[in-house]
Amino acid sequence: MKKDKKKPEGDVGYPSALPLLTLTDQVVFPGSAVPLRVANASEQRLINDVAGGSELLGLITLNEGAGADFKLHDAYEVGCIGRLLQIQPLPDNSVTVIIQCLQRFRIKGLKSRKPYITVYIEALETRQRKRKDFKPLVTTLKAQASRLISLSPNIPDGAAQIVDSINDPAFLSDLVAGNLNVGLAEKQELLSLIDLEKRLNRLMYLMEREIEVMETSAKIQRDVKKTIDKGQREYFLREQLKAIHQELGDSGSGRPEIEEYREKIAALGLSTEVGKEIERELNRLSQMQESSAEYHVLTTYLDWVVELPWSVSTGSPLKIDRAEEILNEDHYGLEKVKRRILDHLAVRKLKKDAGGAVICFAGPPGVGKTSLGKSIARALNREFVRISLGGIRDEAEIRGHRRTYVGAMPGRIIQSLRKAGSNNPVFLLDEIDKLGADFRGDPSAALLEVLDPAQNNSFTDHYLHVPFDLSKVMFIATANVLDTIPWALRDRMELIEIPGYTLEEKLKIARKYLVPRQIEAHGIPPRKLTFSVAALRTIIAQYTREAGVRNLEREIANVCRSSARAFTSRRRKPIAITPDTLKAYLGNPTVYYDSAERSRMPGVATGLAWTSTGGDILYIEATRMPGKGQLILTGQLGDVMKESAQTVLSYIRANANRLGLAKEDFGDYDIHIHVPQGAVPKDGPSAGVALLTAVTSMLLGKRVKNRLAMTGEITLRGLVLPVGGVKEKVLAAVRAGIKEIILPARCANDLDDVPDTAKNKVKFHFVTEMNDVLAIALGLE
Repeated sequence: MKKDKKKPEGDVGYPSALPLLTLTDQVVFPGSAVPLRVANASEQRLINDVAGGSELLGLITLNEGAGADFKLHDAYEVGCIGRLLQIQPLPDNSVTVIIQCLQRFRIKGLKSRKPYITVYIEALETRQRKRKDFKPLVTTLKAQASRLISLSPNIPDGAAQIVDSINDPAFLSDLVAGNLNVGLAEKQELLSLIDLEKRLNRLMYLMEREIEVMETSAKIQRDVKKTIDKGQREYFLREQLKAIHQELGDSGSGRPEIEEYREKIAALGLSTEVGKEIERELNRLSQMQESSAEYHVLTTYLDWVVELPWSVSTGSPLKIDRAEEILNEDHYGLEKVKRRILDHLAVRKLKKDAGGAVICFAGPPGVGKTSLGKSIARALNREFVRISLGGIRDEAEIRGHRRTYVGAMPGRIIQSLRKAGSNNPVFLLDEIDKLGADFRGDPSAALLEVLDPAQNNSFTDHYLHVPFDLSKVMFIATANVLDTIPWALRDRMELIEIPGYTLEEKLKIARKYLVPRQIEAHGIPPRKLTFSVAALRTIIAQYTREAGVRNLEREIANVCRSSARAFTSRRRKPIAITPDTLKAYLGNPTVYYDSAERSRMPGVATGLAWTSTGGDILYIEATRMPGKGQLILTGQLGDVMKESAQTVLSYIRANANRLGLAKEDFGDYDIHIHVPQGAVPKDGPSAGVALLTAVTSMLLGKRVKNRLAMTGEITLRGLVLPVGGVKEKVLAAVRAGIKEIILPARCANDLDDVPDTAKNKVKFHFVTEMNDVLAIALGLE
């Protein structure tokens, strides 16, 4: 069926109600003829009824997001009255219609929903102000339309002539608005504006915005095209230049950056192997365009290569006497440690090419491990570099990343050497005991090559991909504990253990180093602040519990800060720090040590313990109660200490007759052993002697000898085995007022490390069997 009818042009009478055809994603304007495809059954019935009747219908646009089962409020209020001009059936049972848009209308209300939506309407006439001259607005609108047409490649040039021939402002505004590339809501806004002047102003604003967008887009396209053309031109020129260089046989010479790299590389003194690899990379660079991404990767690589100290060494002839003087100047005490350091330096002086063993300083925090490394660098007149290994879990931190990764860099070893500017610095690997490992690799495995004198002359960083000689580097490692260091890594290092300082050593360190340094650091004038010896002793004993002097220096700094505040408050008189005035600066004492004056009774023995902060005395208490012969252990004891307690009980039961004990003393009673300070974990075999003495004292009802302390490991046969930490344990006993100490006989040589001032205050008993211990402690035969 094909229908093509035409009504007289002057027919402007419209009915009060019209069938409603909804549009999605489209807004139509008066004066336009729009083709529409109708597939819905109810809408096809609407078209057929309209074709057989008035040929008029309403076209309305749905809001964005409205579905197929829309309500009337889902549609915009203003639409267009349309006249059906033509119907064309399609093979898929849908139809195409052409509708002439005539005039705006507003929906007044719903008339019916069946068989299709019919609404009451109000035809809207465009309002024009009387005596209003629209000629300037029309002229401006035509100019904007011409500019927009010229910027749009899809609009034919003849469209500008059509626009220019229209003088009716209302028709012109609707024509331009219908073809403007703006959003659905903005087009609907233009349709809803009845006032012609407001419509024209709004339309010109939207057109100006669209012109700006299109001009910006055109500029971007021009710039991109220009860049592409420039890149193509450079590419062809470089290809021609490459061909010329190949003919001349000079492989890219003439580029200033290539020549600069070549000069720098020639001055590095590289080995044949390394020089060949770097030359190959340089030739690759000469064949690349500067716009290439790999060009910048390669220039960064070459920058690293030319900045590394391949053949640059520092230092002056080593003088052992001068080295000893520097060590004594920087550190008090540590005589054994200094002696071993000087032995290492003497070997290096006699044999220049000796790689030597890697030194590892092991000891508690604050004893001067890092500062010893700095002193060695000063004695050798070499650069000093330090990297902290604590928490490192990625192997690439040591060996670097391969250049295939974005942002790749060399590892910390190579980075530190570039920072040092020499190939023979003193290199401190701090906190080597705190290395980790995860899915990214094991950094300790990467350090095996670094610290092995037989391998580190050809250390290969993943980023450099060429060997670098580390044999001239003096590596020094530091650690707090040795248990966490892998055995293969420990095997490559020579351990030098640094014990904790005694009270007297701390006192002298504070007077000679810490106090002067903190007074100067806080800007206090000389002789304005003084610390008495008694005050420093009080700080050491009652405000710090450590093997080193780090907290001691912190407390001295607290006193200096408070004094600096006093001086800034117009104080003139010098400040003298004494034990009586310390509380005003540091508050109440925070550290308390047990003394040997505890009430003595059967079942209590005094042991000696080693901790990371030094030595301490340890009270062991034993008691019994009716039970089934069980052994109860409390005080947060470790597995080794629990096994020592089991060994004690087995030894006593096996020797009950000789000790004068009856069988009932074990079968009818439970034995409870407790070590006070239950919140502190305790472990180790050295408490075995004290455990045996406490249990035997309790079972026999005999008190342990007053002011007697002991340490040593025991066996089931009653032998007393040697233990460690003798120096710290003896100092703790002296501090607590102990007068006699029982030690394993094989620990006698360890007393050489104990200061004479401490040894002279204590009587030592050296034993090999538990019978000797019980004879001394309990008076047993």
